[in-house]
Amino acid sequence: MESVVHVEEKERSLFSSILLVLIAAILLITTAPIGFLFAIIEQGFTSGLSKIKYYLLNVALVLDQAGNVIMQHFLNRLLLKNSQLTYLFGNKKETISSVIGKNYMIGTLTPIGQIANGFLNKLDTNHTLDSIQVNVKVNHKRFQ
Repeated sequence: MESVVHVEEKERSLFSSILLVLIAAILLITTAPIGFLFAIIEQGFTSGLSKIKYYLLNVALVLDQAGNVIMQHFLNRLLLKNSQLTYLFGNKKETISSVIGKNYMIGTLTPIGQIANGFLNKLDTNHTLDSIQVNVKVNHKRFQ
């Protein structure tokens, strides 16, 4: 049986990393709208609105996880205090709301982070605390 190599474990050149990002972005921009529209239409005709709701929630989840990775350095500086306890953004298996909720619990949100936490919780009561994902690797590295 083949062993799986995780992206972060494989050594890549800067050029190949940039090339992979560009290819992935081009594919996403060109094909995602087609796939999204197809899924909405197909689910609407075959399964009704209840299945569309779960599809949309899954799309929202993956976009949130992508945002957590893409925006990690910006969000770490803007929303989090730099302390030993701070739980950082950037884990590809975690949502932005989960990271905000964890930092809210330990008191490491900046004033802007507290505003973001309050806004999310206004949209959906207890959103950030309910969004906490406990099955992800702890991310306590200090800002670099």
